[in-house]
Amino acid sequence: MVRFLFVRLLQSVITLLGVTFLSFVIIKMAPGDYLDQLRLNPQISPETIELLKKQYGLDEPLLIQYIKWLKSAITFDLGYSFQYHAPVLELIKERIGNTLLLTLSSAIISWLFALTLGFLAGFREGTWIDKLIKAYAYIFMSFPSFFLAFMLLLMVSKTGILPVGGMHSAGFERMSPLEKTFDLLKHMVVPVLTLSLVSTASMVRLVRSSVIEVLNSPMVLFLKAKGVAKGVMIKHVFKNVMNPFTTLIGYEIAGLLSGAALIEIIVGWPGLGTLMLDAVLAQDLFLVMGGLYIGTIMLLLGNLIADILLAMLDPRIRERELIGK
Repeated sequence: MVRFLFVRLLQSVITLLGVTFLSFVIIKMAPGDYLDQLRLNPQISPETIELLKKQYGLDEPLLIQYIKWLKSAITFDLGYSFQYHAPVLELIKERIGNTLLLTLSSAIISWLFALTLGFLAGFREGTWIDKLIKAYAYIFMSFPSFFLAFMLLLMVSKTGILPVGGMHSAGFERMSPLEKTFDLLKHMVVPVLTLSLVSTASMVRLVRSSVIEVLNSPMVLFLKAKGVAKGVMIKHVFKNVMNPFTTLIGYEIAGLLSGAALIEIIVGWPGLGTLMLDAVLAQDLFLVMGGLYIGTIMLLLGNLIADILLAMLDPRIRERELIGK
């Protein structure tokens, strides 16, 4: 298990280096930078602009700039935001909790419903329940998450049953702890429901097909022949179905994070998505790189957790990985 973890960590480090280097190159290749906006201000002299370039190392070759940024990023010194005039790490700390609140809530809801509906559809293959669950999966898989978010916002605005956008209502600071909790939950309904409906739809199909495959396997036929109780059979089916589902968790985390960024922008949720959009529009180099760096680490950690869970569930995975290495 230790060797397995070492291999996975090494792969994660290589991936992180590749993602950050390519992102840095693409950002630097884009025309203009944040300092171009300052050049439009007649009150800022060209000498001041050159001094800022030298101070932030923007006058050096691209590779040197990246290496210096990487050395600082290893210790989580992500630089200084031009736009917000604040350390990048502090800005990310303020927003990352809001993003995780959305992604973790929707992930838990999605996985619980995907397992429940997938098992129900698999054990009731061909029945009206199975057809209904498949219809749900096909419908919401075809819905782009941003379009679904717009539809829910339109519905909410017409009915007035929930707040439209944002994270808190006016006067949030003056509310009691219980009122603050209910207010936050009301604002979470639209973004979490959007992410959960789309994510669950894609996972239900995988769980259903895995359940059907296991039910038709020789193992289940043998258990039926022995007259094993249905509860015991479901337990064996569950263990075998969890392998492909656990593999999917890592990819779903990536999808949830990227989907959450878009939904945050649409509903005005103050998370990493809105922060990154502002940074890109302002060409704030260090803030963009800092957001990508933290986001990539979160994705790699999610995939690493999925790999560990899969290796714990099935020791053959560890053996196959290590033999292959």
